[in-house]
Amino acid sequence: MRYWLHPEVREDLREAAEFYRERAGNALALALLEDFERAAAQLLEHPGLGPIWRNGKRRWSLTRFPYGLIYTVAGDEIRILASAHHSRRPGYWRGRR
Repeated sequence: MRYWLHPEVREDLREAAEFYRERAGNALALALLEDFERAAAQLLEHPGLGPIWRNGKRRWSLTRFPYGLIYTVAGDEIRILASAHHSRRPGYWRGRR
């Protein structure tokens, strides 16, 4: 099993890390990225984590930060479509496949 990131997920993560870096420093920005990697690793081990949320997509929340990974499972691949904040810009990622 492996994971694939939608190209815009990198931008989602970069923006979120920059937000935390500007407000609290590099350590918190790195903690966000580590939390993302931890959540992605959990999905690789257990692809059915998180409730089916919208249109067959699942949502798995990060542990320390208010973000969820929106994903689908396709064969042996976890397709991460968004790293979405729980309350900012809801649904901005819906057109991603």
